[in-house]
Amino acid sequence: MSVGIKSMKKKLLCGIVFFLLTLAACSPKSSETSPSGETKNQPFTVGAIPDQDPEKLQRLYSKLATYLQKQLGVPVTYKPVTDYTAAVTAFKVGDLDMVWFGGLTGVQAQLQVKGAQAIAQRNIDNQFHSIFIANKTTGLKPIQNINGLKELKGHTFTFGSESSTSGRLMPQYFLKQAGVSLNDFKGQVGFSSSHDATLKLVEAGTYDAGVLNEQVWKSRVQSGEANLNKVEVLWRTPSYYDYHWVINPSVNQRYGNDFIKKVQTALLKLNPNVPQQKEILDLFGAQKFIPTKNSNYAQIETIGRDIGMIK
Repeated sequence: MSVGIKSMKKKLLCGIVFFLLTLAACSPKSSETSPSGETKNQPFTVGAIPDQDPEKLQRLYSKLATYLQKQLGVPVTYKPVTDYTAAVTAFKVGDLDMVWFGGLTGVQAQLQVKGAQAIAQRNIDNQFHSIFIANKTTGLKPIQNINGLKELKGHTFTFGSESSTSGRLMPQYFLKQAGVSLNDFKGQVGFSSSHDATLKLVEAGTYDAGVLNEQVWKSRVQSGEANLNKVEVLWRTPSYYDYHWVINPSVNQRYGNDFIKKVQTALLKLNPNVPQQKEILDLFGAQKFIPTKNSNYAQIETIGRDIGMIK
């Protein structure tokens, strides 16, 4: 009888050991869990200011998300937003981990999220320009210097988004330098919401003149979407820093202390000699990405505070 009891105890003990070993084998490994306890399967979410046609943006950022996912080894998703302000808010509350901002919105995001870092920009963004355009029926002609912006007085005029660097902030700054205030235009100035919308409004004659970023202008001319029989280029502004990627510091807690560096490296290594990567760069209107840093946008912050866009 005692031999039978001992045998049953031995079998029970072996069963418990087997169960514990099986449970341990099925449990997530510590390497798959971040310091904060969240799994690395949580998506890394990217967004962008809606400065162009939504279909163009969806195509671009879907391709970029696929590329980043392969490079980073974590799920990457693109989440569109309704307007520039929504992009900053989504970044602030953590709905977006990294955002393609313009100069102004990037500064706003950096000021609202402690430790947020500007990590990359296109090779064209350290010397970016805006283009003033006019409907040809207005009789407005190209100008040679900033003082020629006075010719816009008495005409209807539209900016892009109210928070756009190239479609509002810097153009308003240059207008002010030329002695042109918003009250000098005919009626209320417009805010079209995007560079594509600005082009179409001026082209249609809804506004006599407007301003948009040079990269979008060149792209639409090349694609034939800009009707040069209806629109005249008036002036190309001096250069300034503009678009850039800003990343939330919390991603290092989720994916590891070197994750921000990995993201920056992935952006910088986009190669125009690789067809799929060239397509992404072409959609960005760039040859490559280059490093950047928060201090490059000090001028943007100063001007933003001057016109009341940054409090």
